[in-house]
Amino acid sequence: MEPFRDPPTPIPLSSRARVSRKSHRRGGTVLAAVDRPIAAAKQWSSSPVPAADDATARTNTGIQEDTMSKRFAALVAAGLALGAGPAGANPLDSGPIADFLNVFRTQAIPRDTVAWKGAEKPGTIVVSTRQRRLYYVLPGGEAVRYGVGVGRQGFSWSGTKTVTMKKEWPAWRPPAQMLARRPDLPRYMAGGQDNPLGARALYLGSTLYRIHGSNEPETMGAAVSSGCIRMTNKDVVDLYDRARVGTKVVVRD
Repeated sequence: MEPFRDPPTPIPLSSRARVSRKSHRRGGTVLAAVDRPIAAAKQWSSSPVPAADDATARTNTGIQEDTMSKRFAALVAAGLALGAGPAGANPLDSGPIADFLNVFRTQAIPRDTVAWKGAEKPGTIVVSTRQRRLYYVLPGGEAVRYGVGVGRQGFSWSGTKTVTMKKEWPAWRPPAQMLARRPDLPRYMAGGQDNPLGARALYLGSTLYRIHGSNEPETMGAAVSSGCIRMTNKDVVDLYDRARVGTKVVVRD
């Protein structure tokens, strides 16, 4: 009989190192960095694979280990990226890690898929300024519906445009017309969570109008902009991945 041995002392994992908290004040809204998304990622990375019998269990165990290894590698790569980049840059402010964290943000108007009876072809973007909704038309008589912010009184418009350019985490240069109304605005702002253009921008024709993200998610469903169509960062990333340069955009009441 082996002598009694004390149980080994658990060794803390480096992956459990705490992520420092940092708050971003954006348009009166304070957004804290991300314990819950990290926890969700851990739960996702450890989700079990069901097994029907012993043989299947052995096969699924191998698949599960391979899948978990890939997921863990992705999370490690994201962690290493926290220390990469230019000096002074905040990887939680823009780029792939910021996109990942935005996935876990809640929003007042959830994105959903609805029936579509319009004449527009699949791949068309339709904005209803009256409904404060944007639709991306899908095949099979359906559309993805997003809540948006639209132009306030005196700045709303309608017409048909084309997406001529797409940018991730775009920089912002207020146009001359806006600076004339708001001389206090910065002349330039780098891309990031505090930038009014948010995570993505789709540029419409040769106009100053864009479909873009926002640092004020609470304004979705309102008429508050200078004519641009605002979306949450979570939703604009989804639309950005669907729409191509050349996409038709119809804006109507």
